[in-house]
Amino acid sequence: MSWPERGALLWTDIHACRLWIKDAAGARAWAVPDRLGSFAICESGKLLLGLAKGLYIADIDDPWDGVLPVTWIGDVERDMPSTRINDGRTDRSGRFVFGTMNEEDGHPATGSFYQWSTTAGLRRLDLPRAGIANSICFSPDGNTMYFCDSPRGRIMQCRYDSASAAVSDVVEFAMLESSAGQPDGSIVDADGCLWNAAWGAALVRRYRPDGTIDREIAVPAKNPTCLVFAGAALNELYITTARQDMSPLELERVPHAGGIYRADVNDVAGLRDAPFRDGH
Repeated sequence: MSWPERGALLWTDIHACRLWIKDAAGARAWAVPDRLGSFAICESGKLLLGLAKGLYIADIDDPWDGVLPVTWIGDVERDMPSTRINDGRTDRSGRFVFGTMNEEDGHPATGSFYQWSTTAGLRRLDLPRAGIANSICFSPDGNTMYFCDSPRGRIMQCRYDSASAAVSDVVEFAMLESSAGQPDGSIVDADGCLWNAAWGAALVRRYRPDGTIDREIAVPAKNPTCLVFAGAALNELYITTARQDMSPLELERVPHAGGIYRADVNDVAGLRDAPFRDGH
């Protein structure tokens, strides 16, 4: 995630339970109490964190001995031991939309998609259950939501109303063939095109609003996970990757897998996510 006011990039190492930041002071990390699936910058300058089983608020200006103190604000699926919070981001109105995943073998589709706001609390979106909820992002006008269940290989879209947390008209946006990887994190640019990190394919793809592929960018690592536009012109594309599901030989060949990569995309501008509305 880009944080222009701090000149910073932030990302999560989920299984290491760490939040990373890179700014003028360099790169550093804080430990958090559980796996950090997704997060958002708040209007107040704090962070909303989606840890495995709940939502929390944290202030990165108040760390303690390498640990980031957090304040609980809500539980998520405490009665479902095999699920945890995964992908998420704010909608265009500043409400946090996120999904859960099932960590059991085969990822049975028991996860859900939710919206969290300070006024309405937690509301489940009426979308199909997911094994690994991913690709959550929104059209520039905020009226279309994109999402996926990664193992199914399809990015979906639906009509979305932020105020009521209502969804409708769920249809397929793009299908990834079995050899094309699985859809992971996605973002939308200023032209309304969707950029998706294709897990297992070492590619980032840009899709036009009609779902056709506009371009592909090769990534040096096998498993890109998410991406963000940063820089003054919002044309610097940063791509996170993972070391999971890689053989020892693959890791030997690509020792920097799990790192972050950058591509300059001079003919495209990104869109900033709205800050989470943590006021009243």
